[in-house]
Amino acid sequence: MNDLTDHALDVLLAEDPGGPVVMLNLLRFQPDGGRETYQRYIEAVAAGMGAKYGLSVDYLGECGPALVAEEGQAWDAVALVRYPSRRAFVEMARDPEYLAVAHLRDEALVESVLQATVPREG
Repeated sequence: MNDLTDHALDVLLAEDPGGPVVMLNLLRFQPDGGRETYQRYIEAVAAGMGAKYGLSVDYLGECGPALVAEEGQAWDAVALVRYPSRRAFVEMARDPEYLAVAHLRDEALVESVLQATVPREG
């Protein structure tokens, strides 16, 4: 459910308009310890791969009640993570060092959305 597939990564590269990518992360945590496990995941990724792949967290926030949403569409947290390119994101996602800690993300989440966005100027 939360796993990145090689196919999804190939599609991301095939649709590359060039330039940076900001990954939208919508997160719903496991009820017992999910937030804490996700924090361990963030720390591991930042320490091991932040500088290597040029990622930066533009925004990380806790979500309040959804004001306009269908039942079950509220999220616990949102993160916007910037990468210098889609290629950098894909290389990180395939890096054995990342794969060694990716299980923390899966263990932390009940459900998630990971969507590439293209920053707009102006």
